[in-house]
Amino acid sequence: MLRSDLSSFPEYKVGKDFPDALKLSSNEVAFPPSENIIAAAADAARTTNRYQQPGSPELTNALCNYLNLPADNIFVSAGSTPILQATILACCQTGDEVIVPWRSFEAYPLYVRMAGATPVLTPLTEDYRVDLDAVLAALTDKTKLIILCNPNNPTGTVLTRGEFRAFMDRVPEDVVVLLDEAYWEYNDAPDTPDSVEEYTRYPNLLGVRTFSKAWGLAGMRVGYAVAGREIINALRLLSLPLTVTAMAEMAAVEVLKHHDELLDAVAITKAQRDRVAHELGAEQSYGNFVWLPRGDAAEVEQKILEQGVVIRRYLDEGVRVSITNEEETTQFLEAWQRAGIKPWTA
Repeated sequence: MLRSDLSSFPEYKVGKDFPDALKLSSNEVAFPPSENIIAAAADAARTTNRYQQPGSPELTNALCNYLNLPADNIFVSAGSTPILQATILACCQTGDEVIVPWRSFEAYPLYVRMAGATPVLTPLTEDYRVDLDAVLAALTDKTKLIILCNPNNPTGTVLTRGEFRAFMDRVPEDVVVLLDEAYWEYNDAPDTPDSVEEYTRYPNLLGVRTFSKAWGLAGMRVGYAVAGREIINALRLLSLPLTVTAMAEMAAVEVLKHHDELLDAVAITKAQRDRVAHELGAEQSYGNFVWLPRGDAAEVEQKILEQGVVIRRYLDEGVRVSITNEEETTQFLEAWQRAGIKPWTA
C-alpha cells in the first residue's frame, strides 16, 4: 500500500529537550518576541476566519524594501524547508543526483530521497570546511542540484566569495546550486558570498534564508528564497498555496520594521559564540553555535545532560552547542566544567 522503500528512510529528529534543562540543541534564540511583534500577530489573528492573501504580498513587499530586490525575485514560504523540498522537485526526477557536502543539515539527504533522487555525499576538508573541489569531482550527467550550507550547519565554517565564484564558474549552467543561508545574520566573515548579490551573476543560483534563527520566529515558520525569475516561478508552481499564515506574515513584517533592534541581540550572540570557542578551544564559527569534533560525543552529551544542559550529538563525530545570550552561556560553561569534560585529542 505504501512505498516499498519507506522503512529505510531515517526519521529527521529535532534537537532534544528535557523539562527544566537548558536547551542548547536547536539553534534557537533565548529572547521571546517583542510586544510589537506579538501585537502584530494578534491583530492578524482577528481575520483568521478568512484565507490569507496568496503569495504573502505584505511580507514580499517588506522583503523587497529590506533587500532592495524586485518581487519577481523573491519567494516566501512557511520556513526554508518547503523551499528546499520544492527546489528538489523542480530539479530532479527519479534517478537524478543531488550533491551534498557532508556533514551538513541532516534533512538534506532525506528530502532528496523523498523525491526519488539520489543524494551524493562528498566529504568536508580536514578542517570541516565544504570541499568545493570534491563537489566538482562528483559531478555527473545525472547531477541536477548541489546544496551548499553557508555557514555550514553544524560545523560553522564558511566559503569565501572568491572560491565560491570560482566554483560557480565551473558548475554547468543546467545544474542548480542552492545556497542555504539559514544562519546568514550571524555570518560576520569578512569575505563570504551573499546570494542577494550573487544570483544576478549566476542564473542557476538560489539563495534560501529563514526567520527561524536570528529573527526569533522559529514557531511561526517563515522563510524566503532569492533567485532569478525562472527558479522563483518554479517554486511558486510546485509549492503548496497559503502555507504562511496571516499571523506569521505580519509577525515577519514587524520583524523587518525593527531589524536593527534584533541585530543588536545577534551581536550579543556572536560575542558569546566567540567566548565559548575561545574557552573550549574550538574553531571559529559563523553561526549561532559552536562545533566540537569529538569521538566521545555520546559520553559528552550524557555528561553535560547530567548537569542540566541539552546539546546536540552527531553520532561519534562531535557535538554542536547552540549559543544564545551571556546568562545561558555562563550556565553552559559552568556545567561543562562541573562535568569534567577533558579536551579531545584524536
